[in-house]
Amino acid sequence: MVNFDVYDRRGYRTVDARTGYGQWVTSYEDTVEDAMDLALLECLQVPDWINSQHAADLGCGTGRTGSWLRANGVHSVDGVDITAEMLDRARERGAHNSLRLGDVTDTGLESAAYDLVVSSLVDEHVADLAGFYAEARRLAAPAGLFVLVSFHPQFIMSSGMPTHFTTADGEDIAITTNVHLVSDHVTAGVAVGFELVEMAERLIDDEWVALKPSWERLRGTPISAAYVWRLRRS
Repeated sequence: MVNFDVYDRRGYRTVDARTGYGQWVTSYEDTVEDAMDLALLECLQVPDWINSQHAADLGCGTGRTGSWLRANGVHSVDGVDITAEMLDRARERGAHNSLRLGDVTDTGLESAAYDLVVSSLVDEHVADLAGFYAEARRLAAPAGLFVLVSFHPQFIMSSGMPTHFTTADGEDIAITTNVHLVSDHVTAGVAVGFELVEMAERLIDDEWVALKPSWERLRGTPISAAYVWRLRRS
């Protein structure tokens, strides 16, 4: 992990994830673009969504990812999030079979119960990346997949921009952001018995510049990445 302070160009007041997402919840759906994460899920070839029986959605937030999974054929989804306010929104959405308050490194979900473990736009808030991967490994059934979508470290370093939101009073507030290099992910995944079977990266392109005109200067920079991990057969 690389200290984000080295790259920070914004200097926003920073709060922890539980506090930040509790405040962001009212405008979250209006500010997170599908191009960041759902577009990457759609392009993956290895996951067989429609034949996935039981998924764990780690850091489920308002239920965006869970809704996408159900719409693409996943039979049941259990969600975990650290923020009660986010879980309330996910509960209203109704895509999950169960929802629980918990940390993504210690979910309390059943071991080896999920043929699909998914986490989207969460790992930048996790200091203990090894613990995060270890928990995904514990939850995954034999031959199960762990699909992780993350902010690309190159984007965080190039933009100097943390995950942040704007309050109703107009204050920009950062949520604690960690920079995990691609090699950090590979090291953490391999260490717990995963093998990387697919990876995709999204660049800032015409679509992104149309959404965020001020990002023209970042055109061509990777903004997000998807990793598909499978448990190695013993």
